[in-house]
Amino acid sequence: MITQLKERKGFTLIELMIVVAIIGILAAIAIPNFLRYQAKSKQSEAKVLLDGLFTSETSYFAEQNVYGINTNSIGWTPAGKVKYYSSRSITVHGGNTPGFTANARGNIDNDPTIDHWTLNEQRILSNITNDVTS
Repeated sequence: MITQLKERKGFTLIELMIVVAIIGILAAIAIPNFLRYQAKSKQSEAKVLLDGLFTSETSYFAEQNVYGINTNSIGWTPAGKVKYYSSRSITVHGGNTPGFTANARGNIDNDPTIDHWTLNEQRILSNITNDVTS
């Protein structure tokens, strides 16, 4: 008398291991890209802060005919907790063509490299040191 075993349903251990390996490979590719995009989005804070400084400096210059030497003199303070605020500075240029350069520095991904942005009176934005690897 031959007895037939019931047909079993489910996955074998090999099939499950293959699925786990595929998910691991996809995660190894996706996570670094996600972290890089997240860091790039944090850089927009520096651009917004420098744009606010530019607006305040331009307004101050229109009223006083000189550029302010610091953020207190131009009446500019960012709202909330910001990554670039603690290291911002303004350099004022005198002479025949007055101008200024505003700097924003911040460590956005907790590595030794400091992200450094500048904006001048002509609204030229530059990323001096890029903390986000491409």
